[in-house]
Amino acid sequence: MKRVYWKKTVSISLAILLLLSGCASSTSTKNSSSQGTNGKVESQPNSGGELTYALATSPDSLDPARSGLAVAVRAFRTIFDSLVVQAQDNTIKPWLATEWTISDDGKTYTFKLRKDVKFQDGTPFNAEAVKYSFDRIIDPKTQAKNAVALLKPYQSSEVIDDYTIKINLATPSTAFLSNLSQAMLGIVSPTAAEKYGGQFGKNPVGTGPYKFVSWADNADIVVGKNRDYHWGPSIVENKDAPYLDKITFKIIPEEATRIGSVQSGQVLAAETVPPQNILSLKKDPNTQLLQVNTIGLPYTLFFNQRRVPWNDVKARKAVQLAVDVNAIVKTLYLDTYSRAWSPLSPGILGYDKSLENGSKLDVKKANQLLDELGLVKGEDGIREKDGKKLTLTYVDGTPNREKRNDIAVIVQQQLKKVGIKVEINITKDIASVVQQKADYDVYGNSQVNSDPNALRAFYHSTTPDQEATVKRLGGGSDPEIDQWLEAGTVETDQAKREELYKKVQQKIIDQAWILPIYVFPYTVAASKTVNGIKFDSLGYPLFNDANIKK
Repeated sequence: MKRVYWKKTVSISLAILLLLSGCASSTSTKNSSSQGTNGKVESQPNSGGELTYALATSPDSLDPARSGLAVAVRAFRTIFDSLVVQAQDNTIKPWLATEWTISDDGKTYTFKLRKDVKFQDGTPFNAEAVKYSFDRIIDPKTQAKNAVALLKPYQSSEVIDDYTIKINLATPSTAFLSNLSQAMLGIVSPTAAEKYGGQFGKNPVGTGPYKFVSWADNADIVVGKNRDYHWGPSIVENKDAPYLDKITFKIIPEEATRIGSVQSGQVLAAETVPPQNILSLKKDPNTQLLQVNTIGLPYTLFFNQRRVPWNDVKARKAVQLAVDVNAIVKTLYLDTYSRAWSPLSPGILGYDKSLENGSKLDVKKANQLLDELGLVKGEDGIREKDGKKLTLTYVDGTPNREKRNDIAVIVQQQLKKVGIKVEINITKDIASVVQQKADYDVYGNSQVNSDPNALRAFYHSTTPDQEATVKRLGGGSDPEIDQWLEAGTVETDQAKREELYKKVQQKIIDQAWILPIYVFPYTVAASKTVNGIKFDSLGYPLFNDANIKK
């Protein structure tokens, strides 16, 4: 067995990756704010008080296993802790686990656990709780979402004693430790999960610094101080109970209302600052702007290759050539977001910078490809074949998060010029329309993630049995991409891993499986009375050190 101790700090191949501020956005800097780039809190933070923090959309669930939204993580990260934590330099350090060993074949991880931790409902934290949490994720009855992909290739757990657990993987995974640090693999109380069953997402219980108080649908989520907490991770200064008495996450989808609420003092902080407000907020003497780069998969439009004609690369390439992404990003985001060029965002291991500026607007070529498919323009300018109009169903969710509904409108206008009719379906029921029925031609999605292995859940082929539960976005299938993704999961040589993921990115773009749109910089507007909000390596806010100046 390889001995790996906390004093040494585990380093995976991701570890030497630095999140350079220039990689993700021309206007964002890593963890920068008016509090200083080192994120230091005041020497004597004030205790007590309530932080009101406006979210741009409503979480889907506060059950980490069943959530698929980044906005949910921002709320439930306060409730749940993880076995390990990823530092800003991407090294993996202890948290609920104090040390671990990895077998020579990379398929067995043995974790020693803290003995002084308990869940917010009084349930002891131990090896049984860790086993329960992970087994629950892979249980089909749980209907887990992103957590399933993060936990792969988890196979089983063995409780060695109360505070020692052995985790068995089906295959080695270079991303496994990094994934364990993510909130969607947070450890849940077995007692509460059994008690509430499918309603655990509305009654979450973890070991985190705040405990769940209430959730009023489409209004607010309240968490209160966990006074017993004293096991904070190394990435925060305050390892004990938080300074704040409670945090109220207000759900305010309307941009103007959300930002106006900060300026008027109705809330103390608000996320996802609209581009048009960034400059004015920087000049506001009463407000501070906190910015952090996010990494993972940028906002991307996926073609549904299960449907004609989008199963033909010529049709997909025609759209790729006819959509002016530069104009979309400039018009909607005023150069505060960067254009995306790849299935991965800048700053993550293996990002292929050579893809930048590789795709040019070419309406003439787009028309030529559609002509070659036998799609002829009718009197109304819309192409048709065999009496059927060329219609692209563009699905997006509500509310208008990050102006994504507006992207659909611009794409609709641009594709009309090449004879494609775009029908826009803005729906609240993404789970049914996209994940269950795959009733779309184009749908956009993004994901915050720490490792390029995230590509596997989106681009690796799935079996009919797997698709019966949740249909993978796009549904594309390619043996070479499958092979490269499988190799990237187990490859321990960083340089070789990077090359594998570059091949994946290049082929996905070459075959026009997707149309990347923008890289998301997470921004928070806050009153200058707010101090100590930090961000983890993925760009999620942490409130262990948060306090309010009096």
